[in-house]
Amino acid sequence: MKLLIVESPSKAKTIAKYLDGAYEVRASIGHVRDLPKSDIGIDLEGGTFLPHYVVPAKARPIVTELKKLAKTANKVYFATDEDREGEAIGRHVARTLGLDIDTTPRITFHEITKPALEHAVAHPRTLDMDLINANDAHIKKETEEILKSVRFE
Repeated sequence: MKLLIVESPSKAKTIAKYLDGAYEVRASIGHVRDLPKSDIGIDLEGGTFLPHYVVPAKARPIVTELKKLAKTANKVYFATDEDREGEAIGRHVARTLGLDIDTTPRITFHEITKPALEHAVAHPRTLDMDLINANDAHIKKETEEILKSVRFE
C-alpha cells in the first residue's frame, strides 16, 4: 500500500477517487506539530534558539492514524500545499512519523484531475528545503519581534 498525505480532508477524498485505490489518501489537517502553549517553546537558556515542537492534543488522533498507516505502507508520499507552509507541514509530518525528509517523495500538482495526479506521482521530488528555511526564517522574524517587546530587568 502507498500512503499519500495531503492537508485537507476534502482534498483527500477527491484525490482518492482519481487514484483508483492505488493509494491510501489521508489528511494531516494542517500542522501536526506546534510550539507548546505552556511556554515560549524556544531554547533561550541553551543559546541555540531552536524551537521545541510538540504534537497538540487536537492532532494526536490524526498522528496516531498516520503512524499506523506509515508503518504498513510500502511508500509514503507528501502532497501538502505547494508553498512554504505546505513544505513545513511536510517536514513536521515526516519528523513526527519518523520519515527521512531527504528521501520521502513529495508530489505537486496545480489541479486535481486524473492526468495531473498521474503525472505528479510519476515525477515526485523531495521536500524543498529552501521553502522550509524561508518558513523558518519567517517564524524567527516573528519571534525576534516578540522578544524585542519583552523588558528584562
